[in-house]
Amino acid sequence: MTDPAAPLAVSGAPDSGRAFWRRADDGTRLRLAHWPGERCVVILPGRTEYIEKYGLVISDLAKAGWGALVIDWRGQGMSDRFLPDARMGHVSHFADYQRDLDVILTAADELAPGPKPWLVHSMGGCIGFRGLLHGKRPSAVSFSAPMLGLSQSDLLTKALHLLSFALRPLDRGKTYAPTTGPDFGLPGMNFDENNLTTDRKQFDRMKAQINDTPELALGGPSLRWTCEAIREMSALARQPAPDVAALFGLGSDEAIVSPKAIRDRVAAWASASLSEFSDAKHELMMERSEIRDEFLRQTLSLFDANTR
Repeated sequence: MTDPAAPLAVSGAPDSGRAFWRRADDGTRLRLAHWPGERCVVILPGRTEYIEKYGLVISDLAKAGWGALVIDWRGQGMSDRFLPDARMGHVSHFADYQRDLDVILTAADELAPGPKPWLVHSMGGCIGFRGLLHGKRPSAVSFSAPMLGLSQSDLLTKALHLLSFALRPLDRGKTYAPTTGPDFGLPGMNFDENNLTTDRKQFDRMKAQINDTPELALGGPSLRWTCEAIREMSALARQPAPDVAALFGLGSDEAIVSPKAIRDRVAAWASASLSEFSDAKHELMMERSEIRDEFLRQTLSLFDANTR
């Protein structure tokens, strides 16, 4: 199962981690990594993210007796990218991420049968929620700032939603979304203007990772990705909540995803709770120690209560 051709250098995580390649059913090559433990947490990262970013989280899980299984989604990390400009985040159809979800859940079942909890962030929350609607049943889910809506004007969202209907049959939109580009986001961001974390050390750590390994870096999304994401979030908002125990974490200074969409979803989810963190930004697991520790404490409490 482990393929030494899959590179892995995760600072802060236990040395027991091993990376390997898997192919989705459409042939896309995906990188996964596994850390053994008494029980296993499936980690579904956000847009632009990569396995190495979760080194300290994996270490915290290991201290509590949990192993971890993480994926590089298609189009990012070291998994296959689809455009000549590798910095452009792109998929033709948002549903393709469900192929990747199938891959990591199949790998998780091979490692240890039975339901496992999911720890999901941002775009991973959108992908994971669709998976729940498709009948996937983890023991519990902890959502860190899930991408159920974007923090932008309703007018822009509606305009992009309409554009998505025009782009889809033409397979167009392989240009950067408006206001973005190859250095959009973390690659071109400095700490003072960042909307990810209030913790300078965490920010510097993330910047160092992509500076040391440039192939991990991802810039702005394609126009097609953006339109597909908006279509998906609009569709998910109309769906009932699944019967799964869930925790939602949200920072008071969230500026990437929509706080309203998160609060609306929790209000309609009988087995979900919302925990809001003052003076916190988008990356709760990459925040100041008092915030990340409390979010992970609540996460592990949920997992321990719902996982055998």
